[in-house]
Amino acid sequence: MYLTDTLDTTRCKAFPTTLTKTAIKWFDSLPPRLMASFDDLAKKFLARFSIQKDKTKHALSLLGIKQEDRKGLRSYMERFNKACLDIQNLPTEAAIIGLINGLREGPFSHSIQEAPNIS
Repeated sequence: MYLTDTLDTTRCKAFPTTLTKTAIKWFDSLPPRLMASFDDLAKKFLARFSIQKDKTKHALSLLGIKQEDRKGLRSYMERFNKACLDIQNLPTEAAIIGLINGLREGPFSHSIQEAPNIS
């Protein structure tokens, strides 16, 4: 649905239907009649949320991702892969180190750290 040619009031009313979680809480906390126009609302929204997108993620951030005690390997891999997608030009070696570092102690983590048998 494109609202480029509609009235400001319609655009302002449609705007909250596009929001999720934190953005909804922010929108609901705004005092009534604070915005004079949709452009006003858009500027305030961007001022509040565009900063979160500007934070560049680095390979070192992968070292903070750990396999949780009560969660399985699949959950860890999903979180790890999502974090990898946020890092531009991620070196393969950094991803491997981060992946191994975050694994819980156990047979699987030991098996992937062993040197391969060369016959």
